[in-house]
Amino acid sequence: MNDDSSSTWETTPSSGDGPAEPTTRFSTSGSRSSSSSSSYEGRSSYDEDGTPKFSKKKAKKKQPFWKELLVIFSVALLLTVVIQTFVARVFVIPSASMETTLHGCTGCVNDKVLVEKITYLFNDPRPGDVIVFRGPPNWTGGKEPPNFVVGTLQDLGSMVNLSEPSGTDFIKRVIAVGGQTVECCDDQGRVMVDGKPLDEPYLNFGGGPRQQDSFEKVTVPAGKLWVMGDNRNNSSDSRKHGDPTPADGAIPVDNVVGKARVIVIPVGRWGSISDFNPQTGGN
Repeated sequence: MNDDSSSTWETTPSSGDGPAEPTTRFSTSGSRSSSSSSSYEGRSSYDEDGTPKFSKKKAKKKQPFWKELLVIFSVALLLTVVIQTFVARVFVIPSASMETTLHGCTGCVNDKVLVEKITYLFNDPRPGDVIVFRGPPNWTGGKEPPNFVVGTLQDLGSMVNLSEPSGTDFIKRVIAVGGQTVECCDDQGRVMVDGKPLDEPYLNFGGGPRQQDSFEKVTVPAGKLWVMGDNRNNSSDSRKHGDPTPADGAIPVDNVVGKARVIVIPVGRWGSISDFNPQTGGN
């Protein structure tokens, strides 16, 4: 039989004249001693499941689901408000004034477009841009825009067809800027800016002849924009809101919300929105 343990006895005689008083030391070595020591340490440092006592932490109490849902909803709402205020927002086309570029019709799925706000932090709108703007009083009949909270909720609701757009925001195409003169029309029925006819391939005349409603020659005031709809004879735009003078139909640059970039809904009409410049005949 093999036994790895060993024992040693040592006896040391005492010094001096008296009788010897042996001092005895007994030591044991081997695997049994090591195993026993290890087993003891294990029992003192570890729990029965093997988890070190000093590393065990109390489990955190799980939050109720409704609290987690409330946090998620609050963060999502905050991000939506921040993005719509400073970056971009979705705008529902409220009428047919921009047909066929943008759809807005009774009894159908109106286009919803992404309106980007960053561009006009550094540059002013230019001819050809399709813009969303807050209507001045002579456009809204004196109706005041809703406050920020109501306006945001109304915009969110209109995106999912739960409410109507505010009625104080409009979408049109920029035709001329401050200092330019606009008049209608040349012998081919084209609007002219600074005496030159515009190239407007986006116009819609409903299949009829290219004839536009005439309006008085007007010089656009500085800091304002002359805007018109692509559905030229079915659009209430700068031509219709010149009160008390024709120049008052122009809208302030400061009222511009952003530039319409992309049709996002319905899916079948996904695509970018042309900003073809009618004064130069290109983008």
